[in-house]
Amino acid sequence: MPLTVAVQMDPIQKIRIAGDSTFALLLEAERRGHSLLHYGPERLSMRNGAVTAPVEPLRVRDQEGDHATLGEPVRMNLAEADVVLMRQDPPFDIAYITATHLLERIHPGTLVVNDPASVRNAPEKLFVLHYPDLMPPTLVSRDKAEIEAFRRENGAVVMKPLHGHGGAAVIRILPEDPNFGSVFDLFSVTFREPWMIQRFLPRVSEGDKRIILVEGEPLGAVNRVPAANDLRSNMVRGGAANATELSDREREICATIGPELKRRGLLFVGIDVIDGNLTEINVTSPTGLRAIRRLGGPDIAAAIWDAIEARAGG
Repeated sequence: MPLTVAVQMDPIQKIRIAGDSTFALLLEAERRGHSLLHYGPERLSMRNGAVTAPVEPLRVRDQEGDHATLGEPVRMNLAEADVVLMRQDPPFDIAYITATHLLERIHPGTLVVNDPASVRNAPEKLFVLHYPDLMPPTLVSRDKAEIEAFRRENGAVVMKPLHGHGGAAVIRILPEDPNFGSVFDLFSVTFREPWMIQRFLPRVSEGDKRIILVEGEPLGAVNRVPAANDLRSNMVRGGAANATELSDREREICATIGPELKRRGLLFVGIDVIDGNLTEINVTSPTGLRAIRRLGGPDIAAAIWDAIEARAGG
């Protein structure tokens, strides 16, 4: 049955379709005959309890530079949609949190993917802390003495903002590093919240594996290898995408966290694993679908729509 699907995303005209997972979902939705509507999160409003946005009818095609056609905007009560895809990119800030509160008002009558309350309560670098046995040694703090004690115990560490994204401000600190004081000062004036500090995993040079789970089940993965002279493997930072298979340890990680993802309504999730260590659980706007497909992996966008249709039709 065709669905009316409203997509809350960054401006579609500016996306790079070759690696954009939202675009992969849009292509599959159009192939299935669903009606697509586009709007930005800054256009959300709520009046007398009704959550609305000026939505634009959307058509898509896999053609770089001519990938989308938008119609004239019409204000719509989003409760009248069958599905809302919450796909704007982080940062996970107060604006993002506010959007989850608004969309929570229409869910589950209108299926919001992912569940907005669960997205709000499972930020990438905090939700993962429920699974310390699967992680490298990790500290969340902005207390200098505590960070220094953690460094003495663990040697080289990586410091990163707790709500950062895309590899921004990820810095390796060596055991005897004269830059630590300056990095600490920089983080102190830039980020009000605590930071994440983790033992550095040297085998990150061999790759940081992105694994996609749908309804708690692992369906595919891509190994992202950092560029020379960079510890960050994010593809937006120059990381190279390589085909890969899941190890027994990675399947164990997925089996451990999968049931909780499904219980929370986190239908589409991307986890990051380095050398058998879970480092992040990405629930806001996971990526990797097009890279996995391009490297000969499964069509996970189709599996996601199978899951959405089963939920929306149920």
